[in-house]
Amino acid sequence: MDNTRERFDAIVIGAGQAGPGVAGHLAGRGDRVALIEQDTVGGTCLNRGCRPTKALRASARVAQLARTARAHGVITGDVRMDFPAAVARKDEMIDNWVDGYTDFLEHTDGLSLIRGRARFTGTGADGHRVAVGDRELVATNVFLNVGTRAAVPPILGLDAVPWLDNDRILHLDKLPDHLVVLGGSYVALEFGQMFRRFGSTVTIIERGPRLASREDDDVAAEITRFLQEEEITIHTGTNVERVEPTAAGLRVHTDAAGAIEGSHLLVAVGRTPNTDLLNVESVGLELDDRGVIKVDGVFRTAVDGIWALGDINGRGSFTHTSYQDHEIVVDHLTGGTRNADTRILTYAMFTDPPLGRVGMSEREARASGRRVLMATFPMNQHNRARLDGETAGLIKLLVDADTDRFLGAATMGIAGDEIIQIVSALMHADAPCRVLAEMMPIHPTVAEFFPTILNRLKPLE
Repeated sequence: MDNTRERFDAIVIGAGQAGPGVAGHLAGRGDRVALIEQDTVGGTCLNRGCRPTKALRASARVAQLARTARAHGVITGDVRMDFPAAVARKDEMIDNWVDGYTDFLEHTDGLSLIRGRARFTGTGADGHRVAVGDRELVATNVFLNVGTRAAVPPILGLDAVPWLDNDRILHLDKLPDHLVVLGGSYVALEFGQMFRRFGSTVTIIERGPRLASREDDDVAAEITRFLQEEEITIHTGTNVERVEPTAAGLRVHTDAAGAIEGSHLLVAVGRTPNTDLLNVESVGLELDDRGVIKVDGVFRTAVDGIWALGDINGRGSFTHTSYQDHEIVVDHLTGGTRNADTRILTYAMFTDPPLGRVGMSEREARASGRRVLMATFPMNQHNRARLDGETAGLIKLLVDADTDRFLGAATMGIAGDEIIQIVSALMHADAPCRVLAEMMPIHPTVAEFFPTILNRLKPLE
């Protein structure tokens, strides 16, 4: 054995939402653990994803409420956005969280927080070897939680303009005059609406036939409708041919919408796993064509002693799935039976109104071969939505006709990101939908209409 190698019981690469939890558990049971992070702790969620974007979303929502206050009999006068102040509010919260999280990890007994980019250098009799700068570490067990980065499309001229991704856009010090957004999925739509409410002109360009391609047609149509009501220009079925700089910013040349002038360009066309930075081939790991590492239900890879958690394992690219990955691994290491194979995926898109989703979409239910019952209910017929003046959206419920169990649901509208978890809880409990149909709801709430909607269930045609 090379005595210059630093020996650990476990190496955790990535301090995102799964890695620190696993590292803390192992250190707590007495293991010597190395936690390697090339950037700031907290991963995408804390630094460039969920929390900073939702902090800015809150500022954008307040601005929108102020602009529309007259409809509620409230006179506010001219509403102006102090964009630097909104960014500073976001930064203060995130910096405090990162500092606290870092301090906790740095003072956890048995855990060594190591800064730098990690890469495998091979496997020997002493275990899997990992290089970080000029240091070489070795351990029998390695847990990967390296996350993803913004995908860069092969667009002619893109490298000649200062384009933004989901990270760089969070650190702007000046509000864009005209933000052009490439992409029509969750990140693109959240930022597009947010900056429109800040006061920017916004144009969204999506190469597919509609926005939110993962969602059902009626959900996507409603998203498009309320974004267009906020004067966001949307071009679907449109390909970007090239980009060029101009004196005022940039020009985006498209095949269907001509040339679009903008001051800033946000590229939000997908994510790329950071697995290509790890030199996984040196330890016998293989990546699929998306850069994902295949795992079993407790996140073990095909190589003994290596686990893959979070966005890189293809089992849900969300903060909550990554965090639950660590819970399942810890449960497995302590003799438990939790398994990701039985996980029911749920997520939200944080436009305003938000979309909550769990289980199957209508499209997936139709393809499942089951006898399916479905009911939809527009939010503009919902008492609470009308009282609050927030009537965009719809609720859709899907039920297995033979088992009386929920197959899935979409709740887009006021509190959609919260009430979806009622259906999710019943699905995880394997409870019949009649439990929700027979409950006594609180009035007036959004959830009180679940029994009414369930009474409208009809077979899919």
